[in-house]
Amino acid sequence: MFERYYRELLGFLSRAVKDRDTAADLAQESYLRVLAAQQAGRPVKNPRALLYGTARNLVIDQHRRAAVRAEAIEPWPDDGEAGLEGLAGPRAREPDAVIAGREDLAAVIATIDRLPPRCREAFILHKFDGLSYAEIAARMGISTRTVEMQLRIAMDACWRCLDERGGAESAAPPRGRRRHADP
Repeated sequence: MFERYYRELLGFLSRAVKDRDTAADLAQESYLRVLAAQQAGRPVKNPRALLYGTARNLVIDQHRRAAVRAEAIEPWPDDGEAGLEGLAGPRAREPDAVIAGREDLAAVIATIDRLPPRCREAFILHKFDGLSYAEIAARMGISTRTVEMQLRIAMDACWRCLDERGGAESAAPPRGRRRHADP
């Protein structure tokens, strides 16, 4: 598994954290966690999906740690006007919001896994590998128009999944506007 996905995962993480060394550390941690899950006897049906899900969570943790460090450097207000309201954390860090976010992520990953094979391949090449429509078309031997249609199908499936879960309020495009595969 390491040889098969390492370069791909490292590229994904490098784009996400903008630092090759940090990306390498996160890739190693991702592999360690997936290996630990396998050794714990938990069945892993799709190791690549688990690897990317783990890597995504580690990137989120990395960004959160950086934000916390940045907040710790900022001085506290001296005037005391902020009161206790200033001490409350963001809603996104509350346990129920974190759990809901993880459940939404798992549902979207399951939705991606259920896509038709060519549609899933185009989606992964675009969203995870960062390839353009033209690069995907060349790699898959299809037209860019077909790539666009496949990505639209995949994105619509992901949006529907989030809509059904009620987790798309903040991320969904406004109603009435056509959803596009490429933001």
